[in-house]
Amino acid sequence: MRIWKKRVPPSPEQRLSRDAVMSLVVHFFYQFGASMSGLFLNLYLWRLTEDLRVSAWFNLLVFAVSPPAFALAGKIAKQRGCMVVYRLGIALTALFYLIVLVSRERVVDAYPLFGLMAGFSGAFYWAAYLTLMYDVSTNANRVRYLGYNNIAFTAAGLIGPVVAGWIIAASGGLSGYMLVFAVAFMMYALSAAGSFHIRGVESRRQAYYLKYAAPLMRRSPLWRKSLYGFWIFGLLQGLMLFLPNILLYRAIPDEEAVGYVTAACSLATIAASYVIARKAQERAARAYLWAGAGGFTLAAAPLLAAPGEAAAVVAFMLSHAVCGPLFGNTLSTYYYRLMGGLPLKGQFRIESIVVRETFVNAGRVMSIFAMIVAAPQPDSPALVPLLAVVSLAQFGLGYLVDRHGAVDLRPEAVRPDAATSSSVAKTSKNAPPNSLQPPAN
Repeated sequence: MRIWKKRVPPSPEQRLSRDAVMSLVVHFFYQFGASMSGLFLNLYLWRLTEDLRVSAWFNLLVFAVSPPAFALAGKIAKQRGCMVVYRLGIALTALFYLIVLVSRERVVDAYPLFGLMAGFSGAFYWAAYLTLMYDVSTNANRVRYLGYNNIAFTAAGLIGPVVAGWIIAASGGLSGYMLVFAVAFMMYALSAAGSFHIRGVESRRQAYYLKYAAPLMRRSPLWRKSLYGFWIFGLLQGLMLFLPNILLYRAIPDEEAVGYVTAACSLATIAASYVIARKAQERAARAYLWAGAGGFTLAAAPLLAAPGEAAAVVAFMLSHAVCGPLFGNTLSTYYYRLMGGLPLKGQFRIESIVVRETFVNAGRVMSIFAMIVAAPQPDSPALVPLLAVVSLAQFGLGYLVDRHGAVDLRPEAVRPDAATSSSVAKTSKNAPPNSLQPPAN
């Protein structure tokens, strides 16, 4: 089996639609703001307290509130449409940073409340955007779309930290952080304006089928295993979303330098995403996941050898920057492929995202709580071994995916009674789950 496919021009079916392209543009502006504000909000809390537990609890609360917020966002999306939730998520994020600007240093006095607010606003955005990614792409171009999505995501992550670091260095002191949050607020405003140029999928008021998730998990082994895989992925993500930049700032106490290193990591991610978007082979999902897990595990080696050294932290971050797209893009593409085979055709897609994020955030919360208990400070002896353990755990994902990447699953094999599934889609929200047919193993 070929792991990489030869470069060929995209067919008409593989080309991206106008909505797909526009979604990438809007997401770029949103992520540009997030790469400035999210990164430096954690550093801002560290600068004010120099206590890793504050940042850890802040992020734990962000991820803890995300599952119920995702569920609420999903229900609103089914009733009012995905784009309503998408725009609401952008508006709530902008409002959050406006409150941060007004609160200034008082943020640290109420950081649990700010963590809950950040988790709630972020959940609304991502619940809608993760669904939108499915809506604006097809099975024929989804690998390509997700690859370019990674490029847009990391291009914003390339520019944002550099601009933010330069602003903070030029301003001096903590006042530069306020300027960064102000620029991020403007980026969210641009995202909100751009979102009105995305049509999305027309949606009428629909029943919310989240209560059928448990029966579907029992009857759909592949889908159930993929959710376990996202839980394992969350174990690593929970630490990686905030810890590396704090470790880097302790080694190099210079925000501008942190911005440049983060930008270098984003550049490495863009290069990896570009290769994946053009050459990835859907059937090689298991091989890609194992390769990514190997890269994550090897990335911890420099930290084990020289904990706290700047070179070790940079090597660790660069390794994750290269392996992250291979791992994350493969897992997301695989999950979207399974989503297409679930019952009720496309009417369970929002619920699928809600369930997925519940498992991801459960893993994130668990790993952060483990860090708070076992390694509450950056110089705790157990911190690097904890990173190594959650990295090794990623090898488990290779055993949880279909060995052919679920490419051979056909709709008739997944939904043997299409007429029944169609009738369930039209019934009320109290319809019995026995008509939901599981994906084939």
